Amino acid sequence: MAIGINVERMQAGMVDIKAVAILGFLSALGAPQTAEAEGCSRDAYDGNGFIVCTIDPATDDLRLFLNDADGMPYRRFSALAEAEEARGRELVFAFNAGMYGEDFSPTGLYVEDGEQARAINTIVVEGRPAQIPNFYKRPNGVFYLDDDGAGVVTTEDYIAMAPDALFATQSGPMLVIDGEFHPALIEGSSDRTRRSGVGVCEDGQVKLAATDGGINFFNFATLFRDHLLCPDALFLDGGNGVGVYHPELGRNNRSWHGGYGPMFAVVRDLGD
Repeated sequence: MAIGINVERMQAGMVDIKAVAILGFLSALGAPQTAEAEGCSRDAYDGNGFIVCTIDPATDDLRLFLNDADGMPYRRFSALAEAEEARGRELVFAFNAGMYGEDFSPTGLYVEDGEQARAINTIVVEGRPAQIPNFYKRPNGVFYLDDDGAGVVTTEDYIAMAPDALFATQSGPMLVIDGEFHPALIEGSSDRTRRSGVGVCEDGQVKLAATDGGINFFNFATLFRDHLLCPDALFLDGGNGVGVYHPELGRNNRSWHGGYGPMFAVVRDLGD
């Protein structure tokens, strides 16, 4: 993709491939379809497989990362893990946090540790829906984290609210808005690819989800609203842009393009 770039699923390794096969076998037996790991689990809903990570902003150290100490993009989850280890922290799990350019800079708003590195993107792209890149399918939106917790809102609502965000990332389109599906989502659409997204649920928990296989936007939004119970959810990236790091689940995705831009990550002190 031109603005949402890149991950090589196969490099997640045979552990990941075997896990998917096991899920299929369990499904055939009618057995529970979850495999637990710290903070994340394998799940299945409506015939599709997912990795779902659950974060409580009140107790979990959720952050966004982009550049290293030299101002260069981390690009690889393993590079971020090494840098965090040097800082005395463990990278528990991580996700690609949205779309980015060929230089790995965010396509839209990016805030890290209270500092805005990129301004909010309000560009409007006209054309038929199929011609408009996903980021610009309005309404797009923003995930943010402030002292009161986490939120997912439309870009327009974020501008109106002007929260004092500690972390924020902009992407698009929105998947679910106040319990309603994005108006452009089409039930039964044949546009199926791997997808990742983030939702905030009624209890304030954050849910990161990535599909194992192809799924359309409508069914992906249904996962967040009807299964994960998140009334607000935002698409992060799709196709080769779906990136997950979780060693216990056999995932350390690498990108064909050469790296990722913004990254969601949960970290903890090595002494904990």
